[in-house]
Amino acid sequence: MGDTIASLRIGECGVIENFSLDAIPLKLLEMGCLPGQVVKLEQVAPFKDPLYISVNGSYLAIRIETANKINITKL
Repeated sequence: MGDTIASLRIGECGVIENFSLDAIPLKLLEMGCLPGQVVKLEQVAPFKDPLYISVNGSYLAIRIETANKINITKL
C-alpha cells in the first residue's frame, strides 16, 4: 500500500493521487481536496486526531480514518 495523508509528517507535502469517492466527505471535495492538488500537513491534534492540512489555499481538519483513505505521492 502506498502513502496516505496520514503518513505525512508535520511540514511534509504530497500530491493527492486517488481515493474512493464514497469514503471522502463531500465537503472535502468542495474545498479542493482533489487528485492533482498538493496537500501539506500543518499540525496534528493531541491523540493524533484530527489532522490539520492545507490544500488549494484552504486549511482543513480531517479525521485520521479519512486521511488514511486518501492516497498521495510524497514530495
